[in-house]
Amino acid sequence: MPTNNQNNERPRHRAAHFRMPGSGQMTPGAASRSQAAAGPSASRQAARLAEAPHVNSPAPGSTGAIGGTTSRVSARTAAATRRARTRGGKRRGNGRPNGPKTTAVIVSILAGVAAFVALFFVLVLPRLTESSTSGGTQAEAGQEVEVTIPDGSSTSSIATILQSAGVISDSSAFIQEVQRQNVEQKLKSGSYSLLTGSSVTNVINQLVAGPNSTASALQVPEGYTVTQIASLVEEKFGIASDDFIAQAKASNYVADYPFLSEAANDSLEGFLFPKTYDFAGQTVTADTIIRAMLSQYQAEVASLDLDAARQSLESRYGRPFTNYDVLTVASIIEKEALTDDDRVLISSVFYNRMAANMPLQSDATLAYTLGREVTADDLAQDGPYNTYTNMGLTPTPICNPGLDSLTAAANPQDTNYYYFFITSSVHAFSETYEQHQQVIAQNSGA
Repeated sequence: MPTNNQNNERPRHRAAHFRMPGSGQMTPGAASRSQAAAGPSASRQAARLAEAPHVNSPAPGSTGAIGGTTSRVSARTAAATRRARTRGGKRRGNGRPNGPKTTAVIVSILAGVAAFVALFFVLVLPRLTESSTSGGTQAEAGQEVEVTIPDGSSTSSIATILQSAGVISDSSAFIQEVQRQNVEQKLKSGSYSLLTGSSVTNVINQLVAGPNSTASALQVPEGYTVTQIASLVEEKFGIASDDFIAQAKASNYVADYPFLSEAANDSLEGFLFPKTYDFAGQTVTADTIIRAMLSQYQAEVASLDLDAARQSLESRYGRPFTNYDVLTVASIIEKEALTDDDRVLISSVFYNRMAANMPLQSDATLAYTLGREVTADDLAQDGPYNTYTNMGLTPTPICNPGLDSLTAAANPQDTNYYYFFITSSVHAFSETYEQHQQVIAQNSGA
């Protein structure tokens, strides 16, 4: 007779990238050379005029037209002669590079170059360096980014990671604020979902609070089976479910985890502790995940001292138990209970029944092999996980229980209950079959 044949709502898991000005300068002495080129011709003309001055002399009383012409020619000739005399001599002025004005221009240009270089180092280079340091990230403010802080990261390393992701713009300001708050040792590693352009204070507060990203996290609810966990792993990390199940064998890990020596059917059912696991910065494989869960199980049950609990159970109920038995009871409790208050009472019912050589009559054990809700016709089908037709516990745990169910299995409440009827609204425990039937009758519509 099923002890809980109603809807079994399961609680959800509770547990985060000069041009220099072109000179255009005339070639030094170019103008002088063009002018001096006319010099010899002009000198020869002047000599001819000197030899025959009377040719062009004006007659007395003339209008002086010819004399005027002569004057203009003589003036030009004199000028040309002066230019010829100066050819090859040193000139002072803009025609030579060593003149005062040329020197002033050169000094001015050099000063401009120096100013440009200074501005480059003061204004441009720091921005280029910052861009290089940040990996060229120019993220728009307010964008959500995933950031992973590896274990053992220094404050300086964390600042570089944050700036590179665009979360902060000034790594120095971050370091100074961390030091001012004296929280260097409180910054936690892990994966974070952070906003670009965040204030240094907000980022520090989040790093102190701890990882908040779910990008590399695997959330395993209490009561999940190995098969269900394998599906989660495939969905989250793309590891084939069949590959995970094939790896999840006790014989693969018993050398490192001695408590697996009790495991039946080479199964890890019951030992994959439900929790949220963060695999940031790791190469995730089926083996990585399984080892993390086995290590967590080992740490959790250490607080229970199963050896001592088992001895106490043997004394109370007058029959032998193993630590594996306690784990199996915890797995059935996990599937049957809807509230924390139910757990210790359900635990007492199962131990009382075993002590009295009564079948456990749990629908949850049969549902484990069927993979669905149990019907009345299923109750008569014999099988190792049918606790209606078989006495005692199932060959293996039927799920992976959480710490609350493990605690209840190790320390059941002391009662005389042998029956329970649990729905979303009814949580009834009875000592006799008659009382149990009355509860069912009274809550047939529940």
